[in-house]
Amino acid sequence: MSQDKPLPFVYQFAAGAIAGVSEICLMYPLDVVKTRVQLQTGKGGGADAYTGMLDCFRKIIRNEGFSRLYRGITAPILMEAPKRAVKFSANDEWGKFYRTAFGQEKMNQSLSVLTGASAGATEAFVVVPFELVKIRLQDKASAGKYSGMLDVVAKTVRNEGILAMYNGLESTMWRHILWNAGYFGCIFQVRQLLPKADNKSSQMVNDLISGGIGGTIGTVLNTPLDVVKSRIQNSPKVAGATRKYNWAFPAVATVAKEEGFAALYKGFLPKVLRLGPGGGVLLVVFTACTDFFRKMREER
Repeated sequence: MSQDKPLPFVYQFAAGAIAGVSEICLMYPLDVVKTRVQLQTGKGGGADAYTGMLDCFRKIIRNEGFSRLYRGITAPILMEAPKRAVKFSANDEWGKFYRTAFGQEKMNQSLSVLTGASAGATEAFVVVPFELVKIRLQDKASAGKYSGMLDVVAKTVRNEGILAMYNGLESTMWRHILWNAGYFGCIFQVRQLLPKADNKSSQMVNDLISGGIGGTIGTVLNTPLDVVKSRIQNSPKVAGATRKYNWAFPAVATVAKEEGFAALYKGFLPKVLRLGPGGGVLLVVFTACTDFFRKMREER
């Protein structure tokens, strides 16, 4: 991420963890709304159906209470530290690997996209169990099934087997590959276009702009995979029954056929409002943390 000499892995990990937790604490209600809208199937309406982001916010607060917007946040907070830490540290490690493999001294646009995609695939292995717990806690229909995060884990393992915690691994990998490729690829390109930062304030503005644009483009690319990932992970395994949503791209085709192409972008507005600004927050906090760690190491 930085043009300075990369920090040791432990510092990259810590900076990514702090950045991730900061972002989730600010943006989590948008994630709840996004998931609710994505899990709403079919084209029909009804009194309890959500017509959009604001309607979903209003109905959750009115019918379930404000605290419901933070239900399931324990799993994401526990996930965010390793998830974001893996994202940024893997991006740096893959960047070093590809620069060596292709004989390049510095990163370029193509290597940034390839590096981001590889970091996304790496990140997916860490986040799948946490994502499954979060999705099942956020779903309105599951509100009475689970008392909390550990209850979801216990019941899922007992009823569906230990491997069920990795339901949706394939779709999660595609989701993260596309988001990270768009995010890190855009950050590289936008940073080249912006005026060179000559102080901390202008650097922060550049990071907010490049991270925000990167987060937005990544969201445009990966939302269809995010929609089907939510549905796959919210579909319990039942002995002898074939699940409607199983593999990523067949599930994309099913949703498009039954509900129309627009259904693949359900929850897009809250998602992009979270991950656009959230991508900027991530980059600003990550850069600030790595700068702090560099200064700390130099003063030793």
